[in-house]
Amino acid sequence: MPPVHGSTDVYLILGDPIEQVLAPETFNPLFAQFGHDAVLVPVQVAPENLHSFVKAVFLAKNIKGLWVTIPHKVPVMEVLDRCSDLARLAGAVNAIRRNADGTLEGDLFDGEGLVNSLAYFHIAWAGQKVLIMGAGGAAAAIGASLVQPGSGGPAAQVTLFDPAPGKASELAQRLSVSHTARVNATDSNDPTGFDLVINASPLGLHANDPLPCDVTRLAPHATLVDIVMKNYPTPVIRAVRQRGLRAEPGFEMLIQQAHLYMDFLGFTDIAAALRQDTASSQTHSCLRFIGKRWSLIWPGNHQNRQHCGALGRWRVGGHHLQKRCGAGGERNQRFWRHSGQENCHHHL
Repeated sequence: MPPVHGSTDVYLILGDPIEQVLAPETFNPLFAQFGHDAVLVPVQVAPENLHSFVKAVFLAKNIKGLWVTIPHKVPVMEVLDRCSDLARLAGAVNAIRRNADGTLEGDLFDGEGLVNSLAYFHIAWAGQKVLIMGAGGAAAAIGASLVQPGSGGPAAQVTLFDPAPGKASELAQRLSVSHTARVNATDSNDPTGFDLVINASPLGLHANDPLPCDVTRLAPHATLVDIVMKNYPTPVIRAVRQRGLRAEPGFEMLIQQAHLYMDFLGFTDIAAALRQDTASSQTHSCLRFIGKRWSLIWPGNHQNRQHCGALGRWRVGGHHLQKRCGAGGERNQRFWRHSGQENCHHHL
């Protein structure tokens, strides 16, 4: 946690619930490391108070920006003066800044983070059939990015499921205007026939939540990505891996969009360092999980860690994760042992 002074710029992350967020534990060490007098604080805001809160909080001159999480990414759009084209297509934002003229501007990075994380994990999505479970702000962001032309082109098909009547259909209609991929809604969460299945729903935040889909119906070649950032490994990730299939967590999505947040909010030096890290599939040194975040992710021994690079690389002992850091903080190769197997490129 960086020191807080009377001159400190304050950023807030808004959500309801809020205890699952990892952004403060990710960005506050970076502010301190790069010498910025700034702090990111979690704030629980009920949906009925969202609009009045956002309008009021920016009356404070030292409140410079907001991170936005569940369930506010869509409804907060109504208080913005402008947003990016991608955010407009998705109908959601996850970051807001106050410009010099006092206007509020939003942008959306979840989808770019997810697509970049797929590339990091070497998971194909271009030309594939994708099922997105959920139709809220995160699902909208992911869907909007998947239908955009990317490396190799957009997904062949993006199918949306949400139990709320009409919610998936409304999002599918909005995303269809891109005309780059076939987008449709379904009334079933059956993953049969899909190459990539993404849980962008809240299911998994609570221990007694049902699985977002029947994992026994996943195709043998299919991959599941769960963006829930709590209770890792989430029940659905465990269930998929117990079948011997591939499942990846959503933490990489946060890592892969961190530099976008920093650029948007004016921390260009942090953004440049993070961009250099995320350009390689073999390191994310600026975003090593410091302090409490280790206990959130790794229930085993996380005390045996060593700093081994200028940008905060960590070596972690125990059976969960090992990182071999080169002399002087050279590029790393991480190995995550899961169920007795050593899997390259699986990390959090």
